[in-house]
Amino acid sequence: MSVDKIKFDERGLVPAIVQDATSKEVLTLAYMNKESLEKSMETRETWFYSRSREELWHKGATSGNTQTIADMRYDCDADALVVLVTPAGPACHKGDYTCFSDSLFGENVRINPTRFAIIDELEQVIAQREAEMPEGAYTTYLFEKGVDKILKKVGEEAGEVIIAAKNRDPEELKWEVADLLYHVLVLLREQKLPLDEVLSVLEERHKPKS
Repeated sequence: MSVDKIKFDERGLVPAIVQDATSKEVLTLAYMNKESLEKSMETRETWFYSRSREELWHKGATSGNTQTIADMRYDCDADALVVLVTPAGPACHKGDYTCFSDSLFGENVRINPTRFAIIDELEQVIAQREAEMPEGAYTTYLFEKGVDKILKKVGEEAGEVIIAAKNRDPEELKWEVADLLYHVLVLLREQKLPLDEVLSVLEERHKPKS
């Protein structure tokens, strides 16, 4: 991407929507000028321009909650950016995973109420747990223990799935498959591998042979 393609406004700024590259959750909206955009591209970490302080700021420079850039995209008019990142912690200054935590319609709004909406929701919750690490949460415990513990749980749950299926116990099987899916999503998050990439493999395999 060439910075020269970007159309900055009359203040020399362009809005930058920051999105988790793995969960696809929108984390924050900030602004970049040409210098901060160039520094972001050079360092592969997010740099923004503070309109209130009128200066550049490196996200996570003091908090440690840096954002490693996976990709940067611009829209059809080249006057807005989407920055796909791997966050090292909460994006919000309040300590929340995302700045967009509150809904005008209440807390029980479900986005994309499709058959697989719960997978998207669970993936976002796991990402939030990793960023905020709330005390007492089981997902926090898994991330604290690390990959070996997560792998052990994936193996254990896979074994439980096999036993439930061998016993022809559909009630037990649905619970064990749910546990396995959850732990696989935790593993993907720990490995920074988006579920979308797994799905793209399935799509590629499903294509008819020419």
